[in-house]
Amino acid sequence: MTTPHKLPMHRLPCLPLSLAIASALMVLAPAAQAQSLVELYQSARAFDAAYQSARLQYDANLARSEQAKAGILPTAGLAAGVSRTGFENTTPPVDRSYNSQNATLSASQPLYRPANWATYEQGLKQVDLARAQLEAAEQDLIVRTAQAYFDVLAAQDTLTFVQAQKSAVDEQLAFAKRNFEVGTSTITDSREAQARFDLVTAQEIAADNDLRIKKIALDQLVGITESRPKSLLAPAALPPVVPADVNAWVQRSEGVHPSIRQAQGGFEIAELEVNKAEAGHKPTLDLTASYNVTRNPSSFAQSGVSSRTNTSNVGLLLNVPLFAGFATQNRVRETLSLRDKARSDLEGARRAVAQATRSAYFGVLSGQGQVKALEAAELSSQSALDANKLGYQVGVRINIDVLNAQSQLFQTKRDLAQARYNVLLGGLRLRQASGTLTPGDLQEINGLLAR
Repeated sequence: MTTPHKLPMHRLPCLPLSLAIASALMVLAPAAQAQSLVELYQSARAFDAAYQSARLQYDANLARSEQAKAGILPTAGLAAGVSRTGFENTTPPVDRSYNSQNATLSASQPLYRPANWATYEQGLKQVDLARAQLEAAEQDLIVRTAQAYFDVLAAQDTLTFVQAQKSAVDEQLAFAKRNFEVGTSTITDSREAQARFDLVTAQEIAADNDLRIKKIALDQLVGITESRPKSLLAPAALPPVVPADVNAWVQRSEGVHPSIRQAQGGFEIAELEVNKAEAGHKPTLDLTASYNVTRNPSSFAQSGVSSRTNTSNVGLLLNVPLFAGFATQNRVRETLSLRDKARSDLEGARRAVAQATRSAYFGVLSGQGQVKALEAAELSSQSALDANKLGYQVGVRINIDVLNAQSQLFQTKRDLAQARYNVLLGGLRLRQASGTLTPGDLQEINGLLAR
């Protein structure tokens, strides 16, 4: 009876890393339908409390701006009353009471009220201000959704790579034990592999918990239980920065950024507030009209005959302010200072937006450079691992060299995946910094996701 030929223990092949990673990905693959970034954003738009609050505040601001029209539109009112009057007289002796009924319809139309017109123009500015505030909230929701989305993907990648590393270390541990049994390696190799295996196991527990936390945060944002974001295609062709000029991005932000528009609206409203204060020195002119009906069912006269009186009135009412205890002058000085403050706030907003835009632009360029460098590092780390494995098999490398090379490779893979997510998120932050971010910008990222 012949025994099958056995390969030397130091010649046993190790599990390929690509197969290990693929196996871990299959474990993490969701059974249910995954959602794209656009789909989760639409869910967040309908569910997120912060955005809903901004939306309702926008509606309230629109209604408030409409109230400013009241100062330039006519007003009308109807008043009615019933009274009973008692009358006593000694000479001639009279002791009686009678009823009276009256109704008055009045109307007024402002003809010249500078303060009211300034308030009306402020209401128009409030509409633009409210729209800018809502756009800022919408852009913030886009970035928060993308951040939570990529956080989950990054956590999934970390768990995948840790599990793949654990599988590779486990194989290396078994390899070291077999070599020790046949006498081709020392116990040190086994203990080093066991220590690395225990360390990776701890990292797996931490990665699994981090993924769970990131999923909870995403679910809370989008209002979907057990949301499953689609993964990024590998390799993914990251979109370039267009235009490739930081000054073009800064110039684009000047007229469209919500913060600048809010500051500009605040300055224009402050200027109108100065006009309102100065109107305190000016006269006002109103057109007034009224119609009064007074009816006495039983007249005061002894005859007992009822009477009715109709009175109509149309006129102009002029009001000229003379002195208000210096309140108007002090109010003017106050509004002038507030206007200058609003001008400074506007300039500060422009500078802040320009700085944020430049920082975001160079951040994206730096991220793209990191992706290219990490792609090269991934190839180098893979080559270094293959070389260390071969050296370990021929006896010129020790087990710790292979374990370190494995750890470096998986760390590089994690860093590369995170760098890709940072570039995509940085592109959205760049558009947010320049004030040009819209929900349509998510479509470009959607095209890079798995189908």
